[in-house]
Amino acid sequence: MGPVPALHEPLKKILGGSTAKVMAEHLDLHTAGDLLHHYPRRYAERGELTRLADLPLDEHVTVVAQVAKAAMKTFNHGKGVRLEVVVTDGSGSLTLVFFGRGAYAREKELIPGRRGMFAGKVSVFNRTRQLLHPDYELLDRDSGADAAEAFAGRLLPIYPACKQFQSWKLTKAVDTLLDLFEAEQWQGLTDPLPPALRDGRGLTELPDAFRKVHRPRTKADIEDARARLKWDEAFVLQVALARRRHADSQLPAVARKPVAGGILDAFDAKLPFTLTEGQRTVSAEIFDDLATEHPMHRLLQGEVGSGKTMVALRAMLGVVDAGGQAAMLAPTEVLAQQHHRSVVEMMGELAEGGMLGGAEHSTKVVLLTGSMGAAARRQALLDLVTGEAGIVIGTHALIEDKVQFHDLGLVVVDEQHRFGVEQRDALRSKGKQPPHLLVMTATPIPRTVAMTVFGDLETSVLDQLPAGRSPIATHVVPAKDKPHFLARTWERVREEIEGGHQAYVVCPRIGDDLGEENGAKTSAKGRSGSSKSDPEKAAAEADGERRPPLAVVDVTEQLTKGPLKGLRVEVLHGRMQPEAKDDVMRRFAAGEVDVLVATTVIEVGVNVPNSTVMVIMDADRFGVSQLHQLRGRVGRGSAPGLCLLVTDAPEASPARGRLAAVAGTLDGFELSRIDLEQRREGDVLGQAQSGVRSSLRMLTVIDDEEVIAAAREEAAAVVAADPELAGLPELRTALDALLDEEREQYLDKG
Repeated sequence: MGPVPALHEPLKKILGGSTAKVMAEHLDLHTAGDLLHHYPRRYAERGELTRLADLPLDEHVTVVAQVAKAAMKTFNHGKGVRLEVVVTDGSGSLTLVFFGRGAYAREKELIPGRRGMFAGKVSVFNRTRQLLHPDYELLDRDSGADAAEAFAGRLLPIYPACKQFQSWKLTKAVDTLLDLFEAEQWQGLTDPLPPALRDGRGLTELPDAFRKVHRPRTKADIEDARARLKWDEAFVLQVALARRRHADSQLPAVARKPVAGGILDAFDAKLPFTLTEGQRTVSAEIFDDLATEHPMHRLLQGEVGSGKTMVALRAMLGVVDAGGQAAMLAPTEVLAQQHHRSVVEMMGELAEGGMLGGAEHSTKVVLLTGSMGAAARRQALLDLVTGEAGIVIGTHALIEDKVQFHDLGLVVVDEQHRFGVEQRDALRSKGKQPPHLLVMTATPIPRTVAMTVFGDLETSVLDQLPAGRSPIATHVVPAKDKPHFLARTWERVREEIEGGHQAYVVCPRIGDDLGEENGAKTSAKGRSGSSKSDPEKAAAEADGERRPPLAVVDVTEQLTKGPLKGLRVEVLHGRMQPEAKDDVMRRFAAGEVDVLVATTVIEVGVNVPNSTVMVIMDADRFGVSQLHQLRGRVGRGSAPGLCLLVTDAPEASPARGRLAAVAGTLDGFELSRIDLEQRREGDVLGQAQSGVRSSLRMLTVIDDEEVIAAAREEAAAVVAADPELAGLPELRTALDALLDEEREQYLDKG
């Protein structure tokens, strides 16, 4: 027995180098703590097994089942052999397929009546669900009574695993680790929950929770462990957020109270429409915050097109009236330019401060991006430092050292989950005192997620669409099953263009493979012909060799030579030079381009009211929220929008389920809930919030609203009583672990 393992002990010291290497590379597990917190996804019992009938397609699964029959078959005129083994669990059956030499060895082991754990990726061939070359562990290998006995009573943990390291190997690794901790009576373990809270809520002790989650004897054990481990996660996270809110509430800020008869009143007087009820309510909340002497920290979430920019602009004008400056930060140059254009248009002569023809109450609105010419940039910087410009709109370039403000009062951040903490703090330091902060997102966020991911921000929601937005019809186009649907798609695009409108075609990849990981190119028309025989081809596909995602470059070439020949088709993607991007966007907005083939560069904020149709290629490779964002680019004018989701995913697959959900509703909040339920891993806002992924293992943000809300209250009370947590050293240790580099960034995204 080695020394007592601390949670940060590297796995290679405990399990040996080669095992640790595979676990680090494929499962992101590096330390004893990582492995202890790698909880079973579910448990299989001897008597009652995972229902084979419910297996998801295209996912790596582990099942426990019994061999019903096995048969050797030949194909390719007797040249090839394959072993087909049917296993069953009472709810349904599944075929295991082995090709080639390996088939003979397995035929001897996989005989009817044997039971085992089988792991592989579920695919469908000839309407039968199958696992190709699955790994397996037979459960009744030693027919000795004791082995059967040991197995009979046990709940088998099934871990989130991968092809390179199966669930049963994880069980063995966790067993080794638990034995080490048990031998040393868990000396290296610190318990983050204050004892009063643990006892008050009747939660089990931490070592006990680890024992019960990895080696449960009963279902009640699993419940106890889960209840306890969920609390750890929720509580530590909420304490971190509560401390951040507490620290923020201590900061001073200049109160910015609106002034009657100023630029805001002049702006409101010339608005051609009335604000929606929601816009008025949210504006009132924002102006109340701005009038206090502590910095506002507010998250403004609203559907695509719900009028967030209008609310933000009115807040900015209010701050200008109060003598301050406002900065709006956008994630891309295309967006910064677009915001600048639309703000200047909305303001009219109010944006012409210091110019002939400017209104009496007016200010300058300047744009600042990295690719501006030197002269324009110099002038913009001058206008900022003198205070001539009340409003500046820009990209990260705003954060550079050279940029000085006269008196920065409000920062508006667009699409916040694209911004990290360093940027926010750098911008904060530009004010004489910390500026007020308004964060806008068009990704609807369910309440529980708002409490975890944006727990340090107050939330306002805009859920009405302003008048004049057209409905968007969405349809799934199954290109593989029904090729004529794809042909019809391109006809629809032509019809819209002949009607004087414009179209987007979105692809998941840029193409030409400069620095892209996604392997070789494939034709968009179809799948390149293959010399492999069918079963082998199926095996290759099931092994995760899907064709690479369709690329902008290839799709454009095919469309211009084929179905969209003769139309004005242009390309837009992230690797183009900024000037080239802006040029394409400007021409598209001016109606000089019929079809824009793009990557998700256009996901956020591109506003061309004349575009009415969007075709999303390989739609199953995008997330639900992303599809919803993309779709929001059409139907922005008076003509109705059409969104076509093109996919090769099989009909019964989870991917098709996601697309059907998007086609079925335009309610972003509903979709964000579906998105969460489907992902369930706490990976809430895509990879950007990697910290959430690493810290939420047991908690599922969608189901545990009560735990999260209760933990938030307890955390607030603990922090109010002891902001430095001086009396709770174990909680401090747990916090430091949560707030290591990666997670610090996530927590500070707000």
